Parts: sequence; structure tokens; C-alpha cells
Amino acid sequence: MPQLHNVCSHIQNASKARQAITSLPLTRINLRLALAMKQAGLLSKVNPGDYSGPDPAGTIIPVTSRNAATRRLWVGLKYVDDNRVITKCELLSRANRRLYLDVRDIENMVKGRRVQTVRGLNMGECMFIGTSSGVFEARDCIRRNIGGEALCRVW
Repeated sequence: MPQLHNVCSHIQNASKARQAITSLPLTRINLRLALAMKQAGLLSKVNPGDYSGPDPAGTIIPVTSRNAATRRLWVGLKYVDDNRVITKCELLSRANRRLYLDVRDIENMVKGRRVQTVRGLNMGECMFIGTSSGVFEARDCIRRNIGGEALCRVW
């Protein structure tokens, strides 16, 4: 889980500052989390790029050992009626305390019940779970009947 705490705080701060687009380090976990957030309707777009901005539409620049340090992930933040969609992004698993949930625990969290040391989800909250087959929203994990590491919650 490299730099996931940075991603959560960066997205939250960029949303507070009303930025339309912001960049994150391009790692596998960041890309999977951003795509899951886009699928959940929290982000408007996810594009690879470098420090100067997103790659032009239709071009794919492969990541090599020479350009790996300069590659960035550009995410478009979403606003509805001049209100931000993401108001808070909170990290659940930390380096010193990982939080692994099975399907039953995820169901209880979605129903609003406390699981281990984490309070349940409220209305309008999303929780993202890192599994062996990718990063999914909690309700998708229940549909797929898979558990994993609780990464973050967004509301």
C-alpha cells in the first residue's frame, strides 16, 4: 500500500480547493483505486500523463525504467450543482494496522454496523476494498463474494 495515505489526503485537499484536475503518482494501487472511484461515480476521468499534464487523447506512452519517475496519474474531480462529490477521504488500513475483512464483515459494514475498530458506513459513503482481483467498492465485493483489505472510505 505505497503512498495511499498521500492519495487520500491529496484528493480531499484538491476537492476542497475546487480543482478540476489533479495528479497522483502512477502506481498500480493508485491506478486501481482511481478506476474504482471513477466506476463508483466519484471521479470524472482518469488519464495517465507526466508532470506537464495528461497525455494527449488517443496516445499511450508506455512506462519504461527511464520515464517511470516522471509518470503521473491525472484524475478529474467531480462537482454537482457547484458542490463537491468527495468531501472526505479517510484511510482505513495503515502500515502498522492492516484491516482485512471477509464478506460477512463487509456486509455488516455496509449495513452500518461496527466491525473490529471501524464504524459502519452511513448513507452516501463508499468503502474501497483491495482484493486479489483488483480494487472494488464494498457493494461490488459482496456481489462477487470476495473479501480483502479495506483501503479507504469516501463520502
